[in-house]
Amino acid sequence: MASGRERILRRRIKSVQSTKKITRAMELIAASRIVRAQQAIAAARPYVTQMRKVVADLGHDPEGQRHPLFRQPEETRRAAIVAITADRGLAGAYNSSVIRTTERLIREYESAGVDVMLVTTGKKAQSYFRYRGRAAESFIGFSERPAFGDAREVAAVVMRAFEEGEVDTVNLVYTRFLSLGSQQVTTRQLIPLLREDIESGTEDDAAEDSGGTIVYEFEPDPEEIVEKLLPSWVEAELLVALLEGAASEQAARQRAMKAATDNANDLLETLTREANNARQAEITQEISEIVGGANALAGASATSE
Repeated sequence: MASGRERILRRRIKSVQSTKKITRAMELIAASRIVRAQQAIAAARPYVTQMRKVVADLGHDPEGQRHPLFRQPEETRRAAIVAITADRGLAGAYNSSVIRTTERLIREYESAGVDVMLVTTGKKAQSYFRYRGRAAESFIGFSERPAFGDAREVAAVVMRAFEEGEVDTVNLVYTRFLSLGSQQVTTRQLIPLLREDIESGTEDDAAEDSGGTIVYEFEPDPEEIVEKLLPSWVEAELLVALLEGAASEQAARQRAMKAATDNANDLLETLTREANNARQAEITQEISEIVGGANALAGASATSE
């Protein structure tokens, strides 16, 4: 019969084995979803790249530059922050990194006397800021598989605030997917479009183009085109950010679950060793008791004779 310590160790071994099965399954699921997320990013990037080229070309036109999309405010009174997190946890530092960066940006704005309008995607950011009493426009339920309609809903909120003059700038905080082993929390100004963004948007095209500067003729006028193009451009930028966040979430979850599985293997090895030692100690004790009893019986028989 197993001793009390051995029974405790055996129960812990079964518990760790069950946890290991879950973490291993989650690791495999995350690995499969990363591929799908990468494919979604690859499918969306050509559209967004072309959209950026058009916006950049309009930004070089004097008429287009008069649009609020390109005009920097003289004074920022209120800023909007769009923070992209996940609906679920168990993804390492993915959510906490975005939340910390968002909090830091909020403090920077508020210390400068700027009011902040917060927009969040994902339950993690929603619950975090709600618990701390900070009102936020929240969108949930699509962090793992964002679609264009989801980006459109988020864009509608910030676009309405920007067009009605409620905010002077819109900032985006999300995790940029660089590779399976590298993701980076990124903060950038979405609206108004910065001059360096306009230039960087055409760097790749300029490198590929061996000719001179291309002069475009716009029909209708650039200002009217920007007016119609602005919502689609913001939606496209938000879609790519959501897709990169989804891929980063799955990559972070895969690493976290792999680490948990490896830790479970290490713990199982330790617990199995302890259980075997406990069992060996018990067997040794039982043998000692049997030998001691046999010696006692032999001694009693010799005395009686």
